[in-house]
Amino acid sequence: MKTVPFGSATAPAVVAGMMRIDDKDAAQIRELYDTARTAGIDFFDHADIYGGSMHFCEARFADALELSAAERDEIVLQTKCGINPAEGSFDFSYEHIVRQVEGSLKALRTDHIDVLLLHRPDALVEPEEVARAFDELEAAGKVRAFGVSNHTPRQIDLLRTAVTQPLIANQLQLSITHAPIIAQPVAANMVGEDQSIVRDGGGIVEYCRINGITIQAWSPFQGGFFTGVFLGNPEYAELNAVLDRLAASYGVTPIAIATAWITRHPAKMQVVLGTTTPERVRDAAAGAEIELTRAEWYELFRAAGHLLP
Repeated sequence: MKTVPFGSATAPAVVAGMMRIDDKDAAQIRELYDTARTAGIDFFDHADIYGGSMHFCEARFADALELSAAERDEIVLQTKCGINPAEGSFDFSYEHIVRQVEGSLKALRTDHIDVLLLHRPDALVEPEEVARAFDELEAAGKVRAFGVSNHTPRQIDLLRTAVTQPLIANQLQLSITHAPIIAQPVAANMVGEDQSIVRDGGGIVEYCRINGITIQAWSPFQGGFFTGVFLGNPEYAELNAVLDRLAASYGVTPIAIATAWITRHPAKMQVVLGTTTPERVRDAAAGAEIELTRAEWYELFRAAGHLLP
């Protein structure tokens, strides 16, 4: 598996997301896990809110796998906190962060979280509260690295006024068709074109590259914001024709090409898979080994409907 820079280390270019395992039995979860490991994926993404109740999917994962201490040390467990469904709010307070990490540690049956992300920006964030929580969790050995999700450059800068730990990841929605963080700068200064409108606070991809923050692309096969996948979707006929042709050329499936489009970017991003189908995990992981040409990458970009001035 191709690796990418991740903080002071490296990590696989493809991540196995555990958001949808709530209805899977133990055997299905073990098969999904084993398939990921065989494909070179040793990085598993969670969040405290995934599942029917708080920490549900985290607990399903741990209960199904019953990892030994040695096997636990072979993998990276990433989870997120900061969303409070019970109150209908986002919460980056010291109390909420610490409480949720304790819940995740218990659910995952582990003594440490490898990576903790702040899930969605809290409009009421006090950076000093976040810093106090991070300092305490790091000092206790409960969290080893920190990052954010769905954050803009200025929101990250605000956190960094108090947080001293490196913020090593930013998980953002990105697919060939849902790509404003890449497509907008291409159409910069084109008044009247919707694609030219800045929607991410200004250059989040470039900001992450400059600051050594690994972008983790979530919903990598979604057509839009939870509007269904573009793969095999007749609404994206032109794109699928290109995907099919390139897949045949490289001897892989279209999902591999969709993965390769993201991993080809020089920002060295990770692709966070949401599928719970082992075959799709295996096929998608194969895409990380493909280096699309510049012409192929831009052909997919145009076929997805993005303007290339």
